[in-house]
Amino acid sequence: MTHHAVVVGGGTMGAGIAYVFAQNGYRVEVVDPSAVGRQTCMDTVGRVSQRAVEQDRISESDAQYIRERLTIHAEMSGSTEQPRILVEAVPEEIELKRRVLREAEQRGPLLLATNTSSISINALAESLERPDLFLGMHFFNPVWSNPLLEIVTGSSTSASSLAMAADIAAEICKESIVVQDSPGFASSRLGVALGLEAIRMVEQGVASAEDIDRAMEVGYRHPMGPLHLTDLVGLDVRLGIARNLERELGSRFAPPQLLVDMVSRGELGKKTGRGFFNW
Repeated sequence: MTHHAVVVGGGTMGAGIAYVFAQNGYRVEVVDPSAVGRQTCMDTVGRVSQRAVEQDRISESDAQYIRERLTIHAEMSGSTEQPRILVEAVPEEIELKRRVLREAEQRGPLLLATNTSSISINALAESLERPDLFLGMHFFNPVWSNPLLEIVTGSSTSASSLAMAADIAAEICKESIVVQDSPGFASSRLGVALGLEAIRMVEQGVASAEDIDRAMEVGYRHPMGPLHLTDLVGLDVRLGIARNLERELGSRFAPPQLLVDMVSRGELGKKTGRGFFNW
């Protein structure tokens, strides 16, 4: 039996989530109201699959198979098939996510998930009819190469929903951890704390971005420095998470002025060509 997955949002994370589901045998429907978003999603999946072919990680026929499993619609009603899982991957705005999740619930997925990296699962579940079917599935960028999946349970998440999420994680070749709903969960709380301190060090002239990252890569064996990672995630995304954590956990997560200024200048990292590094 071939399972069906729906991903709402065709941005960087949505495209990556769609790719890994398609790569692992799911028929995948991406929903994005923006024509630009839909095209970007298709371009991303095509580019990633072609790079995998060039690196001899998959065959040309595998790449074609991935692309054939993927369809894109402008509206949630683009298909009537009941999905095994529906993943919301729209921007980190709580009211937007609530609105999308309420609509997504009407598709009747067996499991409803959000890819949020910091917003409370319980807060998002408040307006849902079946909060027992809802949880967080926090993927990491780039989704096609990062093996971690953080499963976040809310107070109403059922044991069967958690078990299904764990099964799906294994099916798409992700290593999962389970975290209870808490501000920033586990990964964002720790990752943002390190990233913000690295930004403060740049702001204070302690060391260059290159040397700060090198310290963590060589000294602590991190595969990627916190500033390089911030560029990949997006400085705007990091700023949004920091502000949310500051509201929930206090001033230790207050964003450095340097981060605020860089975002206001449009220096968002890799996606704009400039952040702490040039891309």
